[in-house]
Amino acid sequence: MGVIQKQSISGSIYSYIGVVLGFITTAILFTHFFTTDEVGLLRILVSYSILLSQFAGLGMNTVTVKLFPYFRNHDKKHHGYLGLALLISLVGLILVLSAYIFLKQYILDETKEGNNLFSSYYFLVVPLVIFTVLFNVLDTYYRVLYNAVKGIIFKEVIQRILLLVVIIPYYYNLINFHQTVVLYIIAMISPGILLFGSLVYNKKLFIKPNFKFVDNGLAKEMLSVGLFGIIASYSGVLVMNIDTIMIERMLGLSAAGIYSITFFFGTLILVPMRTMGKISSVVIADAWKRNDLNQINQIYKKSSISLSIIGLLLMIGIWGNINNVFHIISSQYLPGKYVILLIGLANLVDILNGMSPQIIVNSKHYKYFSYLLLIFALLIVVTNLILIPMYGIVGAAIATLLSKIIYNLIKYIFLYNKYKLQPFTIKTVLLYLIGVAAYGLSLLLPEQPNYIVDILLRSSIITILFMVPVYYFNISGDINDKINNTFKKLVAGRS
Repeated sequence: MGVIQKQSISGSIYSYIGVVLGFITTAILFTHFFTTDEVGLLRILVSYSILLSQFAGLGMNTVTVKLFPYFRNHDKKHHGYLGLALLISLVGLILVLSAYIFLKQYILDETKEGNNLFSSYYFLVVPLVIFTVLFNVLDTYYRVLYNAVKGIIFKEVIQRILLLVVIIPYYYNLINFHQTVVLYIIAMISPGILLFGSLVYNKKLFIKPNFKFVDNGLAKEMLSVGLFGIIASYSGVLVMNIDTIMIERMLGLSAAGIYSITFFFGTLILVPMRTMGKISSVVIADAWKRNDLNQINQIYKKSSISLSIIGLLLMIGIWGNINNVFHIISSQYLPGKYVILLIGLANLVDILNGMSPQIIVNSKHYKYFSYLLLIFALLIVVTNLILIPMYGIVGAAIATLLSKIIYNLIKYIFLYNKYKLQPFTIKTVLLYLIGVAAYGLSLLLPEQPNYIVDILLRSSIITILFMVPVYYFNISGDINDKINNTFKKLVAGRS
């Protein structure tokens, strides 16, 4: 866990700096400076770009994580693997962007309220797709070189600082909405540009492919992994973005704007999981290469309990402050109140299963993960089609929760049946009992007249009520060690 722990802690620090910046941008500036239609536009542009870019990658990110260990050789410039990945992604880009341009009349539905706004900026998705693909390829390349943090800094911190720089002039009427959208797109593509510049600066831009190194056996393996990687990656982002796209199609841009803002709060608990997953995937791939099931099992168990502690604390903290949330983002977003709860619970289900996706996708049974994600994507689409007309944006959140419960149950059964791996202990049950008790006790606190004072007081009490028993019962050895080391450093610093 050494490499994972070190980079996860470092990455989490930058990720949470990004969360603070994202909170300022999404929860405060977006909700007060833009209409719900305009928020919906900005979100739908990003949703389409993420969806298209994953297909354009032609599964190369999966290939990189799984098969790069065979190319790894710095003296030989990793046999030009990066150049090969970029070349294949370029082919995917041409295919995807051609389809997007050709299918414009089918993608747009100008009969829906607000969709003429989307039509005006339809083609701004193109540069977003190009630079999202570039970022994905380079970020994955850095990850397999055991540097997952650099991409996090550019994506979570630098990009969001640039977004702040873009939005504030709009508030002071220094630029109009059209100029804001253009600058917003520039800010969104910046991580890809910065990561490319970083590779050049560090002299790691080895883009001349060594086709001779790729023999028939390796080529077939790359093709197989790539094909299933397309299904896996595409299904994965479909799950994360299809609800916004379907809401926009069925209810309009304004509903998509409300959903995207409230959805943001429900996804805050996933930040440590995303950080840990980036580096864990590389370590797990190496462990599978050595057939080291013991290390994989340790990662599975420790990731589940450690992430559950952080995720559960964030979940009860957010829902415990739910009335304060709408003091911050304004009451026009109240229709999405239960979106926050349902998406938060859905993501807790994900967290409970720890690094299970990384374990499956890097095993010899990686093809099954593609099938699982395909089932998951179909579940999301079908349940959205049923529940959005019935319950609006809350229906989309219910669909996500139901689909994630089924999906994670299948993953759990699969890993247990194939490898006898399962992450739960009696401490898992104890942890959730502590979480319920801490939330219940926090309800006894009277609401304070000033919502900022209420947030600080309520959050502090929830943290104490939750973390003291978590530490006392040693729910996670890793977290207890981190707390102990922090206290030792503080004591040493004072002496």
